[in-house]
Amino acid sequence: MISGSNAKQNLIGGMTVQLDTNLLVELVIPVSTVGDAIDQWVSDGNQLATCAVAWSEFCNGPLTSEALEVAVLSLNERIVPLDRAMAEKAALLFNATGRRRGSHSDCMIAATAIISDEPLSTLNLKDFERFIPFGLRLHSF
Repeated sequence: MISGSNAKQNLIGGMTVQLDTNLLVELVIPVSTVGDAIDQWVSDGNQLATCAVAWSEFCNGPLTSEALEVAVLSLNERIVPLDRAMAEKAALLFNATGRRRGSHSDCMIAATAIISDEPLSTLNLKDFERFIPFGLRLHSF
């Protein structure tokens, strides 16, 4: 389910969703209900992506080389780099939502999804709901 407007369709007709760090972790846990739901969603013709900030947090680990490979394959290497427009949007989000200590990474993750016009999926809805008025769409599995 997606909050906000319609999701952008990918080239194969499905939807692309950007994953927050916590869902990248779920992808590599051997037994995970959330991971299973994500796998099914991809099997239905949809795609996954993540932003470079979430990817960096994920790579902080602890992480085995096998888990890293699972994540890379699951994403099909769709890791969205942070560009100028995204960085400026992140700064706007940071300032508009109270300049909360420790929230700048969330602002960059949200900005990447907003500028890319793709919904974001996270297990930490509370951290991201404040960005909905600025165009963030949230997706849940």
